Amino acid sequence: MKRIAVLTSGGDAPGMNAAIRAVVRTGLFYDLDVYGVYKGYKGLIENELEQLGVFSVADIIQRGGTFLQTARCLEMKTDEGIKKAVKTLKDYKIEGLVVIGGDGSFRGAQKLSQQGINVIGIPGTIDNDITCTDNAIGFDTAVNTAIDAMNKIRDTSSSHNRVNVVQVMGRHSGYIALYAGIASGAESIIIPEKPTDLEEICKKIIHGRERGKIHNLIVLAEGVGEYRDYIDIIEKKTGVTTRGTNLGYIQRGGAPSAFDRMLASKMGAMAVECLIAGKTNRCMCYQNAKMLDMDIDEALSMPYTIDEDAYRIASMLGI
Repeated sequence: MKRIAVLTSGGDAPGMNAAIRAVVRTGLFYDLDVYGVYKGYKGLIENELEQLGVFSVADIIQRGGTFLQTARCLEMKTDEGIKKAVKTLKDYKIEGLVVIGGDGSFRGAQKLSQQGINVIGIPGTIDNDITCTDNAIGFDTAVNTAIDAMNKIRDTSSSHNRVNVVQVMGRHSGYIALYAGIASGAESIIIPEKPTDLEEICKKIIHGRERGKIHNLIVLAEGVGEYRDYIDIIEKKTGVTTRGTNLGYIQRGGAPSAFDRMLASKMGAMAVECLIAGKTNRCMCYQNAKMLDMDIDEALSMPYTIDEDAYRIASMLGI
């Protein structure tokens, strides 16, 4: 193998730059030519490739986002789009491709593999909804960003004796809400994976007020609706002034945490070594504090699950 490429696809996540850096520098260490594909699969279809060197990835390990940029690409879901992507790779004599992204990105990688392209996937998504890995790149940083915001909201909530509903990202996954909720001391966590009993949440708020509690923090995953749908109901049922905040895209940006930098660096380096070893249609996984690679077909077939132990603990601690 002499020439590989790397792209980032789907939603950006803190740590993607660190993963790109690891892919490029590991490739150069093994005397490979390494190309960067700009704007994800869209750039692959439209021939937006550039050869990268050591200095191309200098001073990016600490930066959020992805310097290669990313984009949604509906054309990649079509046979014609796949053909264009394969043609680009062959025109550039690319022998291996590293794809950094989430579930949809992996499905694109899977289709390329079916066309004979050597592909390795690296999970990068703040949603942490790829079951084969305990942590995807960006999740830890997003949780810490949410916690920092919640700490500040708790200060003003206590000052005004309020209930605050904080909405976090995650699409259909409740992982950010669950982990950030526990770590910020939230009394209630509402996620799409579990039924919501708003009556019980309101009773908990009233009971807390009766024993002297001066604030309440409720964390809401975006998959269960808008915070505005909850604040009026809570205020009417409890009589406590209730405010809401949607943390939004600040969770996507910012410098990656040390954990995400390490995870990205290991996954990037090992992805290149997998290609050199002749592996294809694999994805990098972090399980039980160890790195391994798994068949993408198997990874995508694994049913999504929430961390049941964390949810059980959250229920006990939020009294």
